[in-house]
Amino acid sequence: MTAELGQRFRVASLDEIADGSAKRVDIGETPIALVRIGDRVHAIGDTCSHADYSLSEGEVEVDECTLECPRHGATFSLVTGEPETLPATQPVPVFDTEVDGNDIWVVMP
Repeated sequence: MTAELGQRFRVASLDEIADGSAKRVDIGETPIALVRIGDRVHAIGDTCSHADYSLSEGEVEVDECTLECPRHGATFSLVTGEPETLPATQPVPVFDTEVDGNDIWVVMP
């Protein structure tokens, strides 16, 4: 897939992501962590801003709507991408998502 600005991409189906879990997808050269909480799907950059590590391998905190980096424990808001705990101090990007039936779409900014 080649990502173009403002373009949306079908990246997965709801059946592929268990509630309260994450899955990595790539759009072009952009790694994205998809996180499912109920029928809502969040999409954030999959690379921790503190260390080059995959966030999709981390723990989802459903009540806090965060994803924890499995390497050093920094947590990131799934809504804003802002780090909520140290050691991370820089945000990760967030992407708009759409769920259409069973299909999950990510819109590239």
